[in-house]
Amino acid sequence: MFPPEQVRTFLAVAQSLSFTQAAAALGLGQPTVSQHIRKLEQAVGRPLLIRDTRSVTLTVDGEAMVGFARSILAAHAQATDYFSGTGVRGRLRFGVTDDLALTRVPRILRGFRHLNPGVTLDLTVSQGVQLQRRVESGHVDVAFLKTTAGDGRGRLVRRDRLVWAAVEGTGLLWDEQRPVPLIVYQAPSPSRALAVQALEQAGIRHRVVCTVRGVNAVLAATRAGLGVAIFPRSLLPGDLVELPAGAGLPELGEIDLVLLTNPHAPAEPVEALTTAILTHANPIRSIGEDRHWPAESTGAAVTATRP
Repeated sequence: MFPPEQVRTFLAVAQSLSFTQAAAALGLGQPTVSQHIRKLEQAVGRPLLIRDTRSVTLTVDGEAMVGFARSILAAHAQATDYFSGTGVRGRLRFGVTDDLALTRVPRILRGFRHLNPGVTLDLTVSQGVQLQRRVESGHVDVAFLKTTAGDGRGRLVRRDRLVWAAVEGTGLLWDEQRPVPLIVYQAPSPSRALAVQALEQAGIRHRVVCTVRGVNAVLAATRAGLGVAIFPRSLLPGDLVELPAGAGLPELGEIDLVLLTNPHAPAEPVEALTTAILTHANPIRSIGEDRHWPAESTGAAVTATRP
């Protein structure tokens, strides 16, 4: 009833809220994207999107269709593998940043392994810059990481807003005499660069009180009350609080969660994993909800790479 190509296009538009970005991510022209959405809306008999010259939003039925779309694509992929009698095979080297590795990504990988037993999955957990380099050098086939919003690299999984965060009850105060204490990743880091730029443009003094390499160090320093940290809103742990506008800190803007692919990687395993992530990675759960991630749960070979 609902052709997978139309459903896949709808899901790409729903995730990016942009016909232009969806077209780029799927390798389609914008007229084709518009045609797929129009035909799908005709099939369901209800509008799924509200669009004007400036924005795209989901209707109530569109929000419901997002969940159905994921199930339809997953069932289609499973049925195709079953009746083809072959299934996807090969070796796939997947990289993910350590903060995204603490979301529902492990469950996605477990489901991927169940549907694609012929794929040998090698997993690398590292920082975004290192993963990007490994994709470019051919040592990683697909990487799930964060980039500056709108830079056009990779396939967009979702766009998220950066927020200032601290542990509740620390009583952190800052003024012209006391600079903002920052907990940041080592440079180069998109969140660090955006935070420093926003503070400098606002004329707010700051100082780096803690420089870290991984998300666990960010969490430890922030929970210890050493300063403020920067998180994508969807990755903010439940025991930390987003600082309100009244705190006097500037807006940080947005960041993209993307999939980078090595063009020489095996096409079928890459497409299968990419589809699994695009289908199931929204919403990304906050850090801590999937904290326990034994390597055995994915059946994958795990390499924890330190920058």
